[in-house]
Amino acid sequence: MSEAAVLPAETPEKINLAEDFETSGVAAILRELDEELIGLAPVKQRIRETAALLLVDRARKKLGLAHDTPTLHMSFTGNPGVGKTTVALKMAGLLHRLGYIRKGHLVSVTRDDLVGQYIGHTAPKTREVLKKAMGGVLFIDEAYYLYKPDNERDYGQEAIEILLQVMENHRDDLVVILAGYADRMDQFFASNPGFRSRIAHHIEFPDYTDAELLRIAESMLKHNEYSFDPGGQEAMRAYIAARRALPHFANARSIRNALDRARLRQANRLFEAGAPVDAQALSTLTRADIEASRVFAGGLAHERQAG
Repeated sequence: MSEAAVLPAETPEKINLAEDFETSGVAAILRELDEELIGLAPVKQRIRETAALLLVDRARKKLGLAHDTPTLHMSFTGNPGVGKTTVALKMAGLLHRLGYIRKGHLVSVTRDDLVGQYIGHTAPKTREVLKKAMGGVLFIDEAYYLYKPDNERDYGQEAIEILLQVMENHRDDLVVILAGYADRMDQFFASNPGFRSRIAHHIEFPDYTDAELLRIAESMLKHNEYSFDPGGQEAMRAYIAARRALPHFANARSIRNALDRARLRQANRLFEAGAPVDAQALSTLTRADIEASRVFAGGLAHERQAG
């Protein structure tokens, strides 16, 4: 008797993938990703491809075809401020909607959350984090700091061994995303082949272009009911080009910091003027608010933060 002949009566003959795409909620999550994140076209394409793979896998299961639970652990590589944590959060929602994880929450950690400072401290710390993350996604930022081969007293290797074991034994209840700079992640995987063998999806996040960063700045301001006047927009465009050339540039994170400081300057400018202000004045950043940054004077060449 063929396999099809023993399928339960409710097994459908066909699956409408387009309908499943909408009704599962996956389409809504991908639309949110497009709306909330500017640029990142290759990242969004990889997420769509992953979603398609999982929808097909789910359809195969419904039709009684052979299927294995896909390996869903991931690596996100790229510079700071390019949306890795945001995409991880959307991925958690997507996996939950498709039934691959029970809860769909994201637990974001760094080395300090996993590795202890003395003997016997690391294992309980790591297991506690894993307990919180079960049923969801564990996002480990700057994952390469777990491995410090030059320090014989370092306990990161203990955390790594526990993580590897859980990634293998609980891959149907936990997805781990390792994130960090591309070159350092390559070195980390070379030193820890157990991780590389368990990572199925490697997604590289490109830096934003200058035009995308300006759109991000305008979007951040709009969210808080602010905007640039024409001179402020022109100055912000020049700021982005100048800031990118300086050390420790962190894409959208640097833009957010710059806008916070511009709003401080705007508030001080309005206060010192001593004149009545209307809603437009309170909501507008001008050329003066941007060009007062030390970036334009080259004062940040040796500093960690932009002014």
